Amino acid sequence: MARNGELSTVDGRNVLRFERRLSHPIAKVWRAVTDPEHSKQWFPAAMHTELKPGATILFVFEGDDGAPTKGVITDFEPTHLFAFTWEGEVLRWELREDGDGCVLVFTHVFDDRAGAASFATGWEGCFTALDQLLAGQGITDAAPYGPRHDEYVDLFGLARGELHETEDGWEVRFERNLTKPQSDVWELLTESTPVDAEPPLRFTNGYVQAGPVTAIKEHELLEYSWEGGVVRWEFRQGNGGARLVLTQTGTAAQADQRAKALGAWHVHIDLLAQWLRGETPCWPEGRAEELAQEYTEHMNLG
Repeated sequence: MARNGELSTVDGRNVLRFERRLSHPIAKVWRAVTDPEHSKQWFPAAMHTELKPGATILFVFEGDDGAPTKGVITDFEPTHLFAFTWEGEVLRWELREDGDGCVLVFTHVFDDRAGAASFATGWEGCFTALDQLLAGQGITDAAPYGPRHDEYVDLFGLARGELHETEDGWEVRFERNLTKPQSDVWELLTESTPVDAEPPLRFTNGYVQAGPVTAIKEHELLEYSWEGGVVRWEFRQGNGGARLVLTQTGTAAQADQRAKALGAWHVHIDLLAQWLRGETPCWPEGRAEELAQEYTEHMNLG
């Protein structure tokens, strides 16, 4: 069975699905999934609850002094089904016997599609820890987060930009979860130098003629003008790292610039992800033009 998580949309919500065969009896796996003393060793948070339908769950993160987050058990059918909500999201664990082991099917229902790669990478780390717990091994750190996260970005198609019509023209928009904190991303893009009237080089590319900086808030926002509108980089806390929202606006008379902008920023953000993984990539010759053509065909921009 496939090891990668699968992403789909059901009733307007995102559904992440994993299926794993485990070489352990179903009763042992059920205990590891549902018993709070076991689950706290591999699940993201400790769960305080009664194991029955309708019971409230309090999720407590180690080292976090804030108020617990909450959920409700929606299904509890030993030794086959455990499902609950968590701050509006739905987690469902299904087990079925398979020879001398069992098959685990896990689904996670959520709204934040841009966070799907982060969720998938995080759950893989949890499954690794669950495997170690079941095998009686010490739980070790998960595999490096960045490369696997960005593999899921590609697998789920999360790198693609969007095009929106506006009252006076258009806007291209990219939303991407990154693998480092906001401060690290800001320092990389500014090359640790103060921002003055001109945008730092790494906030620009050769496909958009950058004008002066029009707005700035350290670690959170940088905006600059170009001949048709503005380019705006916004950062906030995401899942496992910063969340980037990048937009570029243009006028109706510049409609021929839309595909070029989509292709250029797609490449630019991919390079940013590689920089954050510690790589030193060069701008790939011809890639922005190739992507611009793909966007043109996909969005009927010709």
